[in-house]
Amino acid sequence: MENVWQFMRDNWLSNRVFTGHDDIVGLSCFYWNRLIEMPWRIMSIGLRNWAHRF
Repeated sequence: MENVWQFMRDNWLSNRVFTGHDDIVGLSCFYWNRLIEMPWRIMSIGLRNWAHRF
């Protein structure tokens, strides 16, 4: 989960000036919904080579 939030921060939520708490929550929800429409992106974020070596 930490990697998903890091992806969202790095690609969509960083370098912004938020007007308040509601702005942060609204944009986070907007981009969360955008991300769940990209299942292959989510899989690539969660894929760890070390976990698939066995």
